[in-house]
Amino acid sequence: MSNSDAAPSVTIHTAIAEIPAAAWNACAGSANPFVRHDFLDALEQSGAVAAATGWQPCHLAVRDGDGRVLAVAPLYLKSHSMGEYVFDHAWAEASHRAGRRYYPKLQGAVPFTPVPGPRLLIGSGIAADAARRILAQSMIALTGQVEASSVHVTFAEQDDATALAEAGFLIRLGWQYHWHNNGYDSFDAFLAALSSRRRKAIRKERDAVAASGVTLSTLVGDDIKPHHWDSFHRLYQATCNRKWGEAYLNRSFFECLSGSAVGEQAVLILAVDGGEAVGAAFNMVGDECLFGRNWGGAAVEVPFLHFEACYYRAIDFAISHRLARVEAGAQGEHKIARGYLPTLTRSAHWIAAPDLRRAISRFLDHERAVVERHIAEQCADGPFRCSAPE
Repeated sequence: MSNSDAAPSVTIHTAIAEIPAAAWNACAGSANPFVRHDFLDALEQSGAVAAATGWQPCHLAVRDGDGRVLAVAPLYLKSHSMGEYVFDHAWAEASHRAGRRYYPKLQGAVPFTPVPGPRLLIGSGIAADAARRILAQSMIALTGQVEASSVHVTFAEQDDATALAEAGFLIRLGWQYHWHNNGYDSFDAFLAALSSRRRKAIRKERDAVAASGVTLSTLVGDDIKPHHWDSFHRLYQATCNRKWGEAYLNRSFFECLSGSAVGEQAVLILAVDGGEAVGAAFNMVGDECLFGRNWGGAAVEVPFLHFEACYYRAIDFAISHRLARVEAGAQGEHKIARGYLPTLTRSAHWIAAPDLRRAISRFLDHERAVVERHIAEQCADGPFRCSAPE
């Protein structure tokens, strides 16, 4: 029997650079830029993701007998719950009240990035079901090796969530807001699908920005120069300081990103007033989707500029590039009035302690029903004239 016929094995890697980019990307595919090797490596090379920031990489790679990579999973050992966007602070508190450590925990995710996508990345040399089963079992086994309390795979696609549930993970539902392109050939065609009241409100907002004197431009890939990233990061950092207290992404990350292959997929919508940048929206574009990521705005805000840069210009871009949708990120019911409807998201959680697992399972049973009802109600009250987009 050749080595390639041997049972697959799993290796653990404390840096994504230990896994060849070509091998990783062959598993990741091209649809979602955030799980590409270059994006994850930029987070590590910049120091935004590291043991010192509470994100210790411990990526998994499934290999055949000859060492060839068959499947991979981005995985991190966490010492806190920041930068995840699926909040488990109450679970940590309950664990601590019971006299049990909750941290460290394992997190299967793209750090600081609430974008749904594949989390169990599978190449062509192994059956998908087998690869998902091996990765799920390996995550659970790793908790014992690193003395972690749990594994949390967040913003997972349906196939991954199903496989993780079969391995004993608890499924949690959430939602975020996506715009769907129903074959629109212009922004006006999209507006025509809205109710009269919402159509007039959006036009009023766009007209106000146009009359403000602010100039907006959409920069893609190599069009984004270092001074553009300087402006964006200054605004992003200032916005984080005003609202949340910490900017997860440092300036070095954007330098690493722009110097990589995936940097070609960066889209920066920049607003300038009197020669000074006053707002900027950072996006990434995939095969079918524009992913809205981060916003930075000046302390004195231009009315409706945030909506124009983050939502309306994103729709313009998606229509002109024939993209199927825009994913506008987590939270924000105000997005519904602007054509972004709630869309189900999934995460999967394996809890080692039986009593905590039972309590969380009961909570999730109740929460899932609430989430599904909430999404249905929001869609029914959406801005479209007739039925909501599919």
